[in-house]
Amino acid sequence: MVDFQLNNFSFDPVVSLGFLAFLSLLIALPIAFWSVAGSSDSSKARFLVAISNLFLTSQLILRWWQSGHFPISNLYESLCFLTWGCTLTQLFVERAWRSPIVSAVATPLSLLSIGFASFVLPENLQTSTPLVPALRSSWLVMHVSVIMCSYAALLIGSILSFGVFLVDGTKQFNIRNSSLGSGSFRQISELYLDDQNKNLNSIQPVEFTNAEQLDSLSYRSITAGFLLLTVGLISGAVWANEAWGSWWSWDPKETWALICWLVYAAYLHTRLTRGWQGRKPALLAIAGFFVIIVCYIGVNLLGVGLHSYGWFFDA
Repeated sequence: MVDFQLNNFSFDPVVSLGFLAFLSLLIALPIAFWSVAGSSDSSKARFLVAISNLFLTSQLILRWWQSGHFPISNLYESLCFLTWGCTLTQLFVERAWRSPIVSAVATPLSLLSIGFASFVLPENLQTSTPLVPALRSSWLVMHVSVIMCSYAALLIGSILSFGVFLVDGTKQFNIRNSSLGSGSFRQISELYLDDQNKNLNSIQPVEFTNAEQLDSLSYRSITAGFLLLTVGLISGAVWANEAWGSWWSWDPKETWALICWLVYAAYLHTRLTRGWQGRKPALLAIAGFFVIIVCYIGVNLLGVGLHSYGWFFDA
């Protein structure tokens, strides 16, 4: 690892870039909250999130250059990669709907992720180490990067679903916009009489409510994340067969990843076949959020299974 010594002060440029990303998100968060309170534009918060993403991109490239392998071999690197994915997903969502609500809801997730990596993890888990033989494979980039990107999309989608409960979520969802497209028309219930006393239904263009926008964006983000998770599980099974001679071993990480897949499959099923939207599917998305936390953070920190980086029990 490349360390610089300045007046007996040692710092790692990779960790320093992580601090800068954390600082950018820390400044962006109150700006986003202030924008929501004042119903103003969130361009400043969005700019800071983009700056944080650039810091994280530089950090990952530098760690890749230092270590000589894809920077996702320990918990620190994977958390930084997850934060990179979350900030990138947030920027895509805000491109679809430029509202300060998105920044206020999604930024805390990225802030907690990079904050946990930078300030909570012990130094031995922040240091780059050589890859174990099982990870010296081209499948590392394919499988792990796709899985982490799926986690990022699913987490952002789930936190947006939580936002449905925070903003005018008590209103009725009248627009069937979440499963088969997002039109901008609503059929009103009032009946009008024409000159011949015939009943006519009126279709009028309307603006989506904040809750309806969050519901639609959450659905799209979770759909993308679910597809990536499916690809990640399939590639992981192929890699496991090459490395260990078994497609599926019911390792704790594999089991929780399957549970995660089933929860989000149930979410998509209720939307596509049952027509659920709003608060009901949001509860499933929130449940999926906690399943991902257990699958990713819980299994890793407990140090159990073949997929764990370890901490509590490996000290």
